[in-house]
Amino acid sequence: MKKQINVVGAVIRRDGSILCAQRGAGGSLAGMWEFPGGKIEPGETPREALEREIVEELQCRVSVGAQVTSTVHEYDFGIVTLTTYYCELVEGIPVLSEHDAVVWLQPSQLRTLEWAPADVPAVELIERESVTQ
Repeated sequence: MKKQINVVGAVIRRDGSILCAQRGAGGSLAGMWEFPGGKIEPGETPREALEREIVEELQCRVSVGAQVTSTVHEYDFGIVTLTTYYCELVEGIPVLSEHDAVVWLQPSQLRTLEWAPADVPAVELIERESVTQ
């Protein structure tokens, strides 16, 4: 039986652009793009986990807003449930500690990157929502 892994991702918005983070070399899915975030620890709510992970990974603070989507993807290392939330940057600017790169892109440009499979449904949803706004 594969391990169940519950993770959260931050769709950080600034001036209409979205923060995209490239996974570091050496880890799983190295070089692919994702919404920054991480695993939910026991006793944490998804929003608390996301706030903590962004401080740890990017050394800045976000305010967590509405849920974008929740998707389940089976990888060779386990079954990942990824729940993404729209976030606003409230303090600091992203500093790279775990990622190789970050870029700010317009929603219409998101698909120019190679996304981790679990992140793709959120990318498609964000793109669709931006077209209808």
